[in-house]
Amino acid sequence: MFNRVLIVCTGNICRSPIAEGLLKRDCSNLDISSAGLHALEGHPADPLAIEVMSEIGVDISRHVARRFTRKDAVRADLILVMETEQKREIESVFPEVRGKVFRFAEQSGVDVLDPYRKSKPFFNAALALLAESAAVWTTKLEPSNTRT
Repeated sequence: MFNRVLIVCTGNICRSPIAEGLLKRDCSNLDISSAGLHALEGHPADPLAIEVMSEIGVDISRHVARRFTRKDAVRADLILVMETEQKREIESVFPEVRGKVFRFAEQSGVDVLDPYRKSKPFFNAALALLAESAAVWTTKLEPSNTRT
């Protein structure tokens, strides 16, 4: 059983806040948070991330970026990353978390590309993949609360 889910990307202003917002919407009984391996600490979510999420009725405007820490790694029951390289980095720095780190889009067999400093279509593409993946994770994390 997973109670604490941590979503990790690079800067914690684009992909992980979007994924966090999606999972929080669908898995209200879980402790879901996000962080960045090289976070732009204290920064809000990217304006385009806020915009695309607002368009689907999810507000991430209060998000504040923070750095991924050892405490986060140990505390989380499940760590979801955006890229294979992020998984490798986390497991290299914190070997004790091996076995609980997975790519967010694992079921699709792909990394979620970073839309940072790109146009809205890149954010929409990231959102589409993250939403598809969030639906899969939701069925695993909180099967009684799946969206139809």
